[in-house]
Amino acid sequence: MTPYDAIVLAGGAASRFGTDKMRVAVGGVPVLERVLAAVNTAENRFIVGPERRLADDAGVCWLREEPPGSGPANGIACAASHLSADVAVILAGDLPYVDAVTVRRLLDAAEAGAGAVLHDGVGRPQWLSAAVRSTGLLDRVRARDSWANTSMHELFDPLELVGVPARGDESHDIDTPEDIPSEP
Repeated sequence: MTPYDAIVLAGGAASRFGTDKMRVAVGGVPVLERVLAAVNTAENRFIVGPERRLADDAGVCWLREEPPGSGPANGIACAASHLSADVAVILAGDLPYVDAVTVRRLLDAAEAGAGAVLHDGVGRPQWLSAAVRSTGLLDRVRARDSWANTSMHELFDPLELVGVPARGDESHDIDTPEDIPSEP
């Protein structure tokens, strides 16, 4: 298996949700912990966001972007300098259906180039479900003084990531209470 580091973004304000959606249980397991389980084979697991209590925090390093809440591109920029593996798997912390198979598919697709990004059912790239070469990511991060409040498209699009079609609901995220799956 390709050695990789994981960046899990868990710093959103959850303004549409009303509470900390990372703690929402899906199948009895908080969604953030489901995502962490998907990357449990990572060399390093970086969570960007406010520190939370986890059932198993072994191998987890908490980071915080500056300023806090300044967007996922800035969260990725915060973590990029900590990467040591050749590839970084980047996931949103609110993906209840992402699993180790999703991660494996992204890593496999990333082997030949700059990386890979999951595409939803209508073909849109889901930038917060990707595997990216760490050197390319770090080069992109260094291209600007700040990534605060910048789009993910601007950060990733120049990398020419291979599209990986989502299977089932693996690209589904939780933005509102209505998005919580009734079954895992």
